[in-house]
Parts: sequence; C-alpha cells; structure tokens
Amino acid sequence: MNALDSLYFIRSEIFLFGALLVILILGFFVKQKKWLGIFSFIAFVIAFLIPPPFYPDEGLFFNHYLWDPFTLFFKTVAYVTIALTILSSLVYEKIAEKFKGELYVLLLAMGPLLTIMSGASNLLMIFLTIESVSLTSYLLVGFQTFDKRSSEASLKYVLFGAVSTAVMLFGMSFIFGATGTIDLQNIAVAILQASGDTQIMILIGLLLVLVGVGFKISVVPFHMWAPDVYQGAPTPVTAFLTVAPKAVGFAVLARIVYMAFPAFAAKWSHLLGVLSVLTMTAGNVIAISQTDVKRLLAYSSIAQAGYILVGFATPGLFGLQAVLIYITAYLFTNLGAFFTVLAIERNLGTNDLDAYNGLSKRAPLLAFALAIFLLSLAGIPPLAGFIGKIYIFSAAVKANAIVIAVAIAINSAIAAYYYFKVVKAMYLSETQHTERFTNPLPIKIVVTATLLGTFLIGLFPVQFIKIVEQSLATFPIF
Repeated sequence: MNALDSLYFIRSEIFLFGALLVILILGFFVKQKKWLGIFSFIAFVIAFLIPPPFYPDEGLFFNHYLWDPFTLFFKTVAYVTIALTILSSLVYEKIAEKFKGELYVLLLAMGPLLTIMSGASNLLMIFLTIESVSLTSYLLVGFQTFDKRSSEASLKYVLFGAVSTAVMLFGMSFIFGATGTIDLQNIAVAILQASGDTQIMILIGLLLVLVGVGFKISVVPFHMWAPDVYQGAPTPVTAFLTVAPKAVGFAVLARIVYMAFPAFAAKWSHLLGVLSVLTMTAGNVIAISQTDVKRLLAYSSIAQAGYILVGFATPGLFGLQAVLIYITAYLFTNLGAFFTVLAIERNLGTNDLDAYNGLSKRAPLLAFALAIFLLSLAGIPPLAGFIGKIYIFSAAVKANAIVIAVAIAINSAIAAYYYFKVVKAMYLSETQHTERFTNPLPIKIVVTATLLGTFLIGLFPVQFIKIVEQSLATFPIF
C-alpha cells in the first residue's frame, strides 16, 4: 500500500504526534506543568479509542509496516504503560517542575515509536524504530540532571546502546548481502533458495541481529547496562523501561525469527533456550544479594525476560501464546511493583531494604499492594504471574524441553526467596518509626489500577487468553 493510503491506518499515531506538538508549545506558557501531564494522559486515552476499524490486506507504506492484531496487542501494552507512567510522574518530585513538559513530550513520542516498532516488517524499519526508541530512552534515563547516578546511568546506556546498534546493523548488512532484500518475508524465501555457504553468512547475520535485540530486552550476557540504568533512572521511567520497550522488543524478535527465519527454527530455538536459562538464572541469583529494592526489581526484570524467552525456545503457536500471556501479566505486575516502590520512596526518601522494616504498620495498603505484586512475580496463585508461569512452563513441557522446565521450577523457588525477603521486612521486622505515609491521588490511581489488573488476570484468565489468541490470528506461525 502506498504512503498516502496508509495514513488512514496510523491515525492514532498521527493524533499523538499532533498532541506532542501542542504540549511542546504549551510548555513555554503553562507554569503548572501538571496540566500538560493531564492533557498527555487524555491524549493517550483518545488515541487508544480511535484505531482504524479494520485491518488492511497488505503491508502499509510499501510493506514497511504491518497493521494487524499482533501490532494492536503491543500497541495496547505500550499505550497502557505510558499512560500510567504519565500519571505517576505527575507527582514525582525528583524531576524539576520546569522540566516536566519535556518529559511528557518524550513519553508522547514513545507511543507512535513503539507502535511502529512492533509492526515493522523489514530490517530498515526495525533499525530506525529501535534506534528512535533507544535515543528517547537515553534522554528519559538522564532526566534527573542534578543526580550523578542518573547521569551515569544515561551515559552507560548510551555507550552500551551504541555498541549493540553497531553489532545489529553489521548483522543486517550480512543478511542483506546474502539475500539481496531487507523485507522479512522475502528473506524467508531467499533462505530456501540459498546455498550452504550463503546460509552460513545468513546465520552469522542472524546471530549478530539477535545480539542487538538481546540488548534491548536485557538478555544475558547483554544485560550489563540494565541494573545501573534501572536504578539510576527516575522511578516512573524505570517502570516504563522495564515494561513497554522490553515487551515491544519481544515483538520485534517474534517478527524476525518467525517471519524471516522459520527455516532456521531448530537453530535459533536452541540458542534462545540456552539464553533463557542463563538469563533467568543470572537475574534471580544476583537479585538475592541486593539490598536496594529498586535494584532488586531491576534484576528481577532481567529474570522475567528469561521466562518470556522460553516461549521462543519452544517455537510454535502455543509458545508464542505463552509469550503474549506472560507479557500481559508482566505489564500489570511489574508496573505495579515499581509504582508502589515510587509511592514508598516519596515518603522514605530511599529504596534501601532496611527502610522497609515495619512498613505494614506505617502504610498497610502500600505494603499489601507490594506484597501482592511480589507474590505475582513469584508466580503464586491466584494472581496474574501464576497464569503467565503456568503457560510458560506448559510450553516447555509440551515441547519436551525438560531442562528448561526444571530451570523454570528452580528459578521460581530462588525468586520466591528474595521476593519474600521484602515481604518479611514489611510484615515481620520491627521499626521505631510510626509516622503514616501520605500519597496524592495519581499514585493511588496507578497502584489501584495495576493491582486490579493483577487480580483480574489471575481470577478471570479466560478473557485475556482469548485476546491473546485473537492477536495471533493472522500471525505467520509455522
């Protein structure tokens, strides 16, 4: 489809870009920046409600972008994450009020970028969208300009990101040189017609591309940037980074391996299986020794990426369904955990685990919410995380990947230990402090919304599973 006809199908994204320009201009005149945040939140709600009523029969923008149920699923994940992040940032005090307008502009930009990234159908568009999201993320991480840790985190993110980008682009050049095309579906056809030596070159290219994508989703051994970046970034930004860009990174991975490299499924599934075990194990084991709750959750998010990768290690429809179901549960659970940490951080001024001692007496509702989110991350029923773990574990068992299934079970036990360490501090440890916590309405809304989502997915999973099945209705699964 040509560019002009394709515009109809990205009207939500066009609307958000218009809202972005309005916010940018209003930032020069509006002194109370919270109104810009409220306007940004409303813009996301409107954009979510005006998607095109049907899906086209062909790719948009000369087949560079696909608008299908799969893209809609990840668009929803991105929009929900960004909207809740904007609400939480309204009362985040560690970002100067005069800079809040720019923060909302960057978050508004993330909506269209992440949507297009999830629907990109050739290597050039994948590269451009990943880099656009990365550049915006670098700015968001370093938004606390007065905080040395935030500036250091942003610099590390840039340096690691530059290296991963170079490796990924080098891999794409291998693939293009061997196949003569950058379109994912055409690459799949070219592989079937390629000789042995050419296929080896394509495999090398695929490996290098997976390195670049692995960085974006913080897969071991490309995770070194994640703990420092997640800890140093503003807490609302950390919540956003651990969910939306990571989830859409898995969408890109699915597009690449399922659309372009189905012929190599036996090879990339084994590689991703090894990486999944390494990632979940490294993330969980290192998290045990953490004394900063925010950093503990950062390593936890690395481990969660390992669980999600299991769905790729067991290629097929059920494996990809498990990926999407886990991402749905992860969306509410991980966002909720970080938003609750943000609420506690506002009152304590620290994320040190010792400061959480006796929290149940000072902030019973926040302690309850955080305990629920941690239990969900551990996979305890009847919460959302349990449904995600069940599907991922079932995918491994169904594919007869016994080693991966055992690794999931062992790592779930390890994760439960350090999650319960936080719960123990809140409920079983004593504290001499008695002052009660206070939090404004936006914090209460985001914590309540994510808590509700965590319970609903766990108690009524059938509806969410149906949504996932519909999202994969047209996805090319071999």
